Amino acid sequence: MNEPQQKWTETIETNHSLFDIQLKEVWRYKDLIYMFVKRDFISSFKQTILGPIWFFINPILTTIVYLVVFGAIAKLPTDGAPPILFYLAGVTLWNYFSASLLATSSTFLGNSAIFGKVYFPRLVTPLSIIISNFMRFSVQFLLFLLVWGYYLSQGKVHPNIWILATPFLIVLMAFFALGVGMIFSALTTKYKDLSMLLGFGISLYMYATPVIYPTSALQGIFKKLAFYNPLTGIFECFKYAWLGVGNFSPLMLGFSTIIIIILLLIGVVVFNKVEKTFMDTV
Repeated sequence: MNEPQQKWTETIETNHSLFDIQLKEVWRYKDLIYMFVKRDFISSFKQTILGPIWFFINPILTTIVYLVVFGAIAKLPTDGAPPILFYLAGVTLWNYFSASLLATSSTFLGNSAIFGKVYFPRLVTPLSIIISNFMRFSVQFLLFLLVWGYYLSQGKVHPNIWILATPFLIVLMAFFALGVGMIFSALTTKYKDLSMLLGFGISLYMYATPVIYPTSALQGIFKKLAFYNPLTGIFECFKYAWLGVGNFSPLMLGFSTIIIIILLLIGVVVFNKVEKTFMDTV
């Protein structure tokens, strides 16, 4: 006797397009974002002696190393800005970008156990990473403000109206890290070697970005190539706004904005495409 053919009564599947960011749904899961941010903050300093003080120690020690190596030994110019403040500005911005990019790039691999058990908008995870790293950036930016305030009282820095663009610069950096991070997180589901390649690539990318030197120190082809680096406009605008030095132009920042928005859109498309099938490959 043939058994009756079984039919599915319900089918669970995604119904959003590749360009759908699902912001309304993400907002409904804002409590989950808060939990992820809290988890990242606590796990970062669990079983450490100094705890959140490392937020200050990291940029201070890095700035001192740059001051000795690139300032005293290599004698790289700082366009007349106090060297310690020049390097601290670069370190503060770079730490936020690099940490956000590296953490976002491991979204799928690092959270596959959670993704396989419960549903929530996958975009929640990279967004929580960007926010948790922003908290770290806020603490380090406070350190920068303290040092900047000291040199301002000495008349050694000359800020200008572009200082009001600082929130926009931070958002651009976050979007850049988010977009590129989502692209790599999608690719690493099939090619895990890319995660190691990215770590090495970020180390090299720092030297292609005006973190430890101003673009005015570049000549020829290197100066032209620096213009096409999306981070160049952000770093130069930040230093020009707060320190009053640098080779900044609005065109440079406009180009960076366009490139970053394009990369963010590509990241969203790739992320949305891979999230539907990544559990079959990880």
